[in-house]
Amino acid sequence: MKKIAIPAMLLVLLTSCGIDDQMKLQEIITSTQEMVQPVAKESATAYWNATTSGDPAEYEKYSQANMKITQIFSDKEVFEQLKQIKERGKIKDSLLNRQLTILYNSFLANQADTSLLNSIIRKSSALEQKYAEYRSNFKGKLITDNEVENILQNSVNNKDLQEVWLAHKSIGDVVAQDIIELVKLRNEVAKSLGFENYHTMSLELSGQNPQEISAIFDELDSLTKDCFSSLKSEMDVAFSKRYGVKQEVLMPWHYQGRYFQESPKLYPVDLDGYYKGKDVAKLTSDFYQSIGLDITKVLANSDLYEKPKKNQHAYCIDIDSEGDIRVLANITDNEQWMGTMLHEFGHSVYSIGHDDPSNPYFLRNSAHTFTTEAVAMIFGRLSRNPLWMQKMLGFSDQEREKISENCYKSLRLQQLVFSRWTQVVYRFEKEMYANPDQDLNSLWWNLVEKYQMLKKPADRNAPDWASKIHLALYPCYYHNYQLGELFASQMHYYIVDNITKSGDYKNEPYNGNTEIGSWMSEKVFRPGMRYEWNDMIERATGEKLTARYYAKQFVE
Repeated sequence: MKKIAIPAMLLVLLTSCGIDDQMKLQEIITSTQEMVQPVAKESATAYWNATTSGDPAEYEKYSQANMKITQIFSDKEVFEQLKQIKERGKIKDSLLNRQLTILYNSFLANQADTSLLNSIIRKSSALEQKYAEYRSNFKGKLITDNEVENILQNSVNNKDLQEVWLAHKSIGDVVAQDIIELVKLRNEVAKSLGFENYHTMSLELSGQNPQEISAIFDELDSLTKDCFSSLKSEMDVAFSKRYGVKQEVLMPWHYQGRYFQESPKLYPVDLDGYYKGKDVAKLTSDFYQSIGLDITKVLANSDLYEKPKKNQHAYCIDIDSEGDIRVLANITDNEQWMGTMLHEFGHSVYSIGHDDPSNPYFLRNSAHTFTTEAVAMIFGRLSRNPLWMQKMLGFSDQEREKISENCYKSLRLQQLVFSRWTQVVYRFEKEMYANPDQDLNSLWWNLVEKYQMLKKPADRNAPDWASKIHLALYPCYYHNYQLGELFASQMHYYIVDNITKSGDYKNEPYNGNTEIGSWMSEKVFRPGMRYEWNDMIERATGEKLTARYYAKQFVE
């Protein structure tokens, strides 16, 4: 083929255009950061203050700060400049290109009517407060979620179990209409920007293909269905005896949790007993220190114990993208909270890593939401690992051997129970955004019956779906927990094969191996958003994301 010569003058113009675009993009990045960074810190600080105190004034500050951020990203002139730069495709610098992608998507998501976006923020903030302040009314007494869980896990009184389960679900009546209004407003935003609905928009703007995500969930359903069905039969036999009822009349409140998202105590090992009286926060700190990840500063800035009007859940927050990272928790000395602390401080070590000053401000985040979940999950699993427990709690080899098999069974059960639960949430949310006017109560129970194999209580017609805070306040997010579990297993196999070389895929505890912390810091944490998520995963593990290792670890 004949080589076509580009006239010198045209070559100069093309090169000049590329240089101009690069300079203009850098100007936009700098000016946007100068506006966003202080307001983002203001928003995060207000959220922290609000959720640790329940103070309505702080919720209002949080709402106002988010509206300021929305206003910045809704600038149509800046968006048009970014769009033109993106379409010309002249940016060759990889870091600038990534910042262009991140900023473009942030501006695109906010190109809807500002009053509509602000309305969503105000309604979300008000709803957040409702969830934070709500307490279940059980036998005339207001009780916390921890107390609800304690009754569901330990009581054998069928009437009490039903009553406390229903008491918790009653929050659905308080918030359901607010959620539906928010769903419709979010859909309105998405459609104004050319998307089918908000669910589709959220996935695409986060770098996920909706069809590929659904395909992964279909594959997981196929992988886990038979194994879960067998385990569910084991549960039904055990709970029929425990509660003195026939298997066919077992109800959701018999499965030892508000949502059947945690594994019931099916195996004869009292994991909670090993953590009774232990300092869960110190155990968390000691472990991370042992693998070369220092959480001392995060721990000092955190709020870890119950108090009135405080948010009853757990989360990790990066206040300023410069190292001020905090964890909210409501610790009690049991296995669930040990796992939760390991989980949340997993988020924190990721944040410490990506807040590296060498990363541009807009790339100081995880490669994707699910990659930080994966890090949290790989460590959260350790609370049921007998070797990890022995090293941290100091019991004998005989004690470890006694509980080893049941610990693994417990972890496997947890993974499969959670996998089926994520099927429900992902598919419900997808369908809710596709049609928020349908019978959501029936949709919810149809999915629960299919994927979790639980029976709907007779004549039950209530918005039980609305009791799950994620559906209201963290929309189109939950599927990332399951993707995180896949990546966690992929990292686990990489660590066992390439770092510890122990060959112990079942019980590798990681304790004391600083190479693990170094590998994660270098390959997973510090890159932040420099690479697209699957590129980062391939660079870290040698493969793109696959479900193969999850299946090897928990299904095969």
